[in-house]
Amino acid sequence: MLTSIAGKSVVVTGASKGIGKGIARVFARNGAKVTIVARHHAESEAAAKELGGDASAAIADVTNLAELEKMAKSAARRNGGIDVLCANAGIFPQARIEDMSPEQWDAVLATNLKGTFLAVKACVPYLKKSAAGRIVITSSITGPITGFPGWTHYGASKSGQLGFLRTAAIELAKYGITVNAVMPGNIITEGLESLGPEYHKTMAASIPLKRLGTVEDIGYAALFLASKEAGYITGQTIAVDGGQILPESLEALKD
Repeated sequence: MLTSIAGKSVVVTGASKGIGKGIARVFARNGAKVTIVARHHAESEAAAKELGGDASAAIADVTNLAELEKMAKSAARRNGGIDVLCANAGIFPQARIEDMSPEQWDAVLATNLKGTFLAVKACVPYLKKSAAGRIVITSSITGPITGFPGWTHYGASKSGQLGFLRTAAIELAKYGITVNAVMPGNIITEGLESLGPEYHKTMAASIPLKRLGTVEDIGYAALFLASKEAGYITGQTIAVDGGQILPESLEALKD
């Protein structure tokens, strides 16, 4: 157990559902004071209530710096500062290039890439005051490593996050702040659950571990990167995908 997380003030954006909620749950279980950030009050409150303990709700649109700064100030006041930012908020509407409008492209880049920058910018003044500031970005294997039809905008945003983190890690190192990223593969979230077991089976066929990941799988990777034990790791990425990116083809997975 990573005991260094207990009592830390942790901000998780996009945390009312999906991977963000899983990350928040793992931190809360390990004794952190978690701030659940989402755009909608009811969803944020419900997630905080479900987590219990020291979890609290906050409202902010990650494309709006003023809202994020207000959120960060409130979280720091309530929890005695900010030690960890998990920049997780993201959207992934499917649209192929020929059908995608410039507005659809801009919306994804604004939330996923600009939203990461703005969340970091809003929290840095408080992370600088932490004894061990940590930033963990939720990227993806899609974009940096793999591709999938309909996700050119999503893939570009996720690759952009990794370019951002490498220079951010250099800039913020003088404050003792580390910046790393988790890259999820196929993870079971609310949206995937509704597609049924046959769909899950088909997706799992391309994964060496033969199963989809859970949101907690991502949460524990984030937990490690946010810990004291990971204090000498910065500017790095870790794929959490059950080995999905390893096979050259499905032939490699045949017994």
